[in-house]
Amino acid sequence: MRKVEVEKAIGLKLCHDVTAMRDGFKGAEFKRGHVISEEDVPRLLDIGKRYVFIWEDNAGELHEEDCALRMSAMAPVEGARYEGPSEGKMVLRADVDGLFRVDTELLREINSIGDLTIATLPDHFPVKPGMRLASMRIVPLVTREEQIIEAESLCRDRKLLDLWQYRHMKVGVVITGSEVYTGRIKDKFEPVVRAKMKRYPSEILGVSICDDDLDMIVGAADAFLKQGADLLIFTGGMSVDPDDLTPTAIRRLGADIVTHGVPSQPGNMTLVAYLGKTAVMGIPGAAISLPTTTFDVLLPQVFTGHPLTKQELINLGDGGLCHLCEVCHFPICTFGRY
Repeated sequence: MRKVEVEKAIGLKLCHDVTAMRDGFKGAEFKRGHVISEEDVPRLLDIGKRYVFIWEDNAGELHEEDCALRMSAMAPVEGARYEGPSEGKMVLRADVDGLFRVDTELLREINSIGDLTIATLPDHFPVKPGMRLASMRIVPLVTREEQIIEAESLCRDRKLLDLWQYRHMKVGVVITGSEVYTGRIKDKFEPVVRAKMKRYPSEILGVSICDDDLDMIVGAADAFLKQGADLLIFTGGMSVDPDDLTPTAIRRLGADIVTHGVPSQPGNMTLVAYLGKTAVMGIPGAAISLPTTTFDVLLPQVFTGHPLTKQELINLGDGGLCHLCEVCHFPICTFGRY
């Protein structure tokens, strides 16, 4: 770049956007490529620009907008689109509902190169169409091309960003407990699970209320499986008391238990299992009385069809304490998902 006094820049092309801030406005006053006219000089001076920068071709250097375009090209995302460049940035926005994924180690490597910066939503973040997922730019107006080449090399065999779209799932719900089955107390879980399922593309096949009877619980679940259930949700009997039969019933179905118990609260006693391609979840009672629990944290990935792994569930411990904001009392999850 060549630095030129604005009064001497008439007829020359800007090599960068010139940003202005006034009365609540922040944006590009002049765009890259704008040819400076005599009338532009007072406007530039009014926003504190005594000098502008004119591009001069230099081998091995890239302009910020060219860098942003190449950074976006190295991280394509199905179900999302890039916008820009504007003010040196490319912005990634979602086109579909789904779960946003980030290779956090690769992200750290790219952001450690030097002038490159990529900011994203947290890994495992549930998103809706129109949400901004990531923003990419370099810090200076120009950088050495070798930095972009290094980032492109890192992304060649690794996927930096991804968006797992939700898929439609048939859901069977099994509620256990003699106190509910006999009518001594009214079930409160069904309205909770129905409300949560409305957030996803789902069809509830039915809700079965079972006594504390192993054969009855297994039979109810098997009936849903025969209807093609993609997700079985159990509640009741999820603690470690000897008469809590739900985990035993899930094992008797032949499901492979990923974990019974996760380092996330509330909802420590959550059970995750798979029976072929059918996801199985055992939900402790906290989901009835609290607006945000481990149940809410896991559902987005369940509805993508990507199986939850033991390591992913172990990783919930870092930021896995869900609670209410002390200021607005809105349910939040410090794992970064709410």
